Amino acid sequence: MLDIDEMTINEIHALLQKVGRGHMGCSLEGHPYVVPMQYYFEKPDIYILTTVGMKTQYMDANPEICLQVEEIDSLDHWRSVTVIGRVEHITEQLEIDRIMAIVKAQNPARSPAINRTWTDAWGRENVMAIYRIYPTEMNGRTTEGPSSQT
Repeated sequence: MLDIDEMTINEIHALLQKVGRGHMGCSLEGHPYVVPMQYYFEKPDIYILTTVGMKTQYMDANPEICLQVEEIDSLDHWRSVTVIGRVEHITEQLEIDRIMAIVKAQNPARSPAINRTWTDAWGRENVMAIYRIYPTEMNGRTTEGPSSQT
């Protein structure tokens, strides 16, 4: 039998800081959408740097999101965190500059993923968007907690 334990808030924060990627779920008019996402964690908030597209359309219409982050060593050894929260589209230049400094400090080579959806014969519009996730709930589970030590 596999023992699964709750993670402490410090363990949750450590995993969010370490991993930097997960799956974000959002919903628009009853239609769910889940997409792989890189993120940047600066306690207590999480930042997403992306390009405008379907996920930004969903987030702008319905700011309620879920982010799932995991670290899997094997089927018996894993950790998983779920963050539920609200997103805010960041548009003020001072705040954009501050967040970009966080992004560059954590990953100097980072740039948003480019969606290859073409707008016309000349190319595609590549508009960057930055969002802040305000977590309202964080939960973590692990197979490497106290129960697995006995």
